Amino acid sequence: MVLFQISEPGETKLQRQHHLAVGIDLGTTNSLVATVRDGHAQTMVDAQGNHHCPSVVRYFADSAPVVGQAAKDAAYQDPLNTIASAKRLLGRGVADIETTANKLPYEFSGTDCGMPFIQTVAGDISPVTVSAEILKTLMRQAEADLGGELDGVVITVPAYFDDAQRQATKDAARLAGLKVLRLLNEPTAAAVAYGLDSGSEGVHVVYDFGGGTFDVSILRFSRGVFEVMATAGDSALGGDDVDRVLAEWMMAEAGLSGEIEHSHLRRVIGEANRAKEALTTADSVSLSIETTEGSLWQSTLSRVNFEALIEPLILRTLRPCRRALRDAGLAVGDIQDVVMVGGSTRIPRVRECVAEFFEREPMVNIDPDKVVAVGAAIQADILVGNKPGDEMLLLDVIPLSLGLETMGGLIEKLVPRNTTIPVVRAQEFTTFKDGQTAMSIHVLQGERELVTDSRSLARFELRGIPPMNAGAARIRVTFQVDADGLLSVSAKELTSGVESSIEIRPSYGLTDGEVEKMLADSLLYAEDDVKKRRLHEQLVDSARLIEAVEAALKMDADGMLTNKECVTIKAALVALKEKQQGEDIALIKAAHDKLERATSDFAARRMDIHINEALSGKLLDQIVD
Repeated sequence: MVLFQISEPGETKLQRQHHLAVGIDLGTTNSLVATVRDGHAQTMVDAQGNHHCPSVVRYFADSAPVVGQAAKDAAYQDPLNTIASAKRLLGRGVADIETTANKLPYEFSGTDCGMPFIQTVAGDISPVTVSAEILKTLMRQAEADLGGELDGVVITVPAYFDDAQRQATKDAARLAGLKVLRLLNEPTAAAVAYGLDSGSEGVHVVYDFGGGTFDVSILRFSRGVFEVMATAGDSALGGDDVDRVLAEWMMAEAGLSGEIEHSHLRRVIGEANRAKEALTTADSVSLSIETTEGSLWQSTLSRVNFEALIEPLILRTLRPCRRALRDAGLAVGDIQDVVMVGGSTRIPRVRECVAEFFEREPMVNIDPDKVVAVGAAIQADILVGNKPGDEMLLLDVIPLSLGLETMGGLIEKLVPRNTTIPVVRAQEFTTFKDGQTAMSIHVLQGERELVTDSRSLARFELRGIPPMNAGAARIRVTFQVDADGLLSVSAKELTSGVESSIEIRPSYGLTDGEVEKMLADSLLYAEDDVKKRRLHEQLVDSARLIEAVEAALKMDADGMLTNKECVTIKAALVALKEKQQGEDIALIKAAHDKLERATSDFAARRMDIHINEALSGKLLDQIVD
């Protein structure tokens, strides 16, 4: 007989608790929050029934900030205190935004930490704080809808966000009081929603053209595993730039030149945005903006002319597409389909260019504005423990290589770009000088061979290394990149056990130009970089030989060398030092080899004598022990 335990509804101890989790698409223009209900992911609505929350915050001198549509509506009359597109400033320094700050209707100030602050009547506000206010609003909306506190969230970020931008996003979530389960790349989130909905296996491209960023990712989906094969993009290219190009054209046509008031600029950009959205379905649109003299400029813009204006921006998105295909080792014919994500993909010309490039019609049957939040919600539901038996696995990648500086200003790459994360990589290094008791660890990001061509992330020191001969110490440096794409580095001397570590927390991140230049230069200067690396390695080897020979001469020249031998060695030493001043690797190597030959007998004699001295007067069992 089989016995069943029967209890009143709600009283059974066997009933598994359902945890409250959401996915958040923290966007440049709009943000969304989604959750899984009855096995289906859906975006949540606010009290007014809106799925989208405009990513806009208005600050006041003596009251709490306002977030969303009400703030967006006030942007024209209060532009300096109404902050939009803060996502584009996350993880950036004052110097990074100098080229674009004059195009933004804000007043900026810098700090010692390098982060830009926006001047408002409520004080100087950081982009992290602005993002935190948006996240708080979404959190309150979700908790009111679900009827309880959230157990965890998944927040999406552009795939091309670097370490600083990801860290700034996590800082904003912490300020908002959210428990972040994971930062998820936006294209991967879209693939989660798309793949689970369709069950389609194979190689997919996710083309994500949003309000402030562009990403392209190539993913392989097989048996519940999403593997990101390659990713590329531009973290400062999006619908905002389309609005800017159209607004500048309108101002030129209307005779608006030079400086205009912030509120006036906001109205022009708003009109450009309205026209852009209208032209996704209409063949033409009427334009109307006020001139500085107070008169009204009116005109009509056709879709054909609009597309001609923004064509350069669309073509900019195709360059990362080519790079991602090359990194993945694929041809266009290997792609099964292309998924469109982000509001800017509603522009017909964008879809046409993508279709021409990938030689197939892109998939547009999924709402491009909601798919990222839906995918994040599905992943949050799994990570919070509501689907413990789910076998879906996400394998993301890092966008740029990580490494550290070695002697001669070279970079040793420990984690190449497009490496699947999370990942741990370790490599052993040694000391350069006799008696060295400390080592400086310099962590860098980039694709070139030299430190001067890469971006510095952090520095820290390993102290307490036992004094040994050069090359005797064994120092293991470990790079660990977590599932959020955030990096920590540790160093340990293996004989003594002393260690040191650091979490990489730069105050600002890479500029878009730097990212593009790093990748382009890595290809353009590849041959030159190899030559420079060989030269630097030879210089380091020769410097080590010079130092060893000078130390040996100082210690043992008297009594071990004849005058002729001493003259020969010193001449070879001077010759190598002279060649070290040039850049001819063949001449340096020839002088290096000549000095090695000149000192070979001297080195053998020294070794024999010192070994005999070490063994003198000792019994065999003492030597063995």
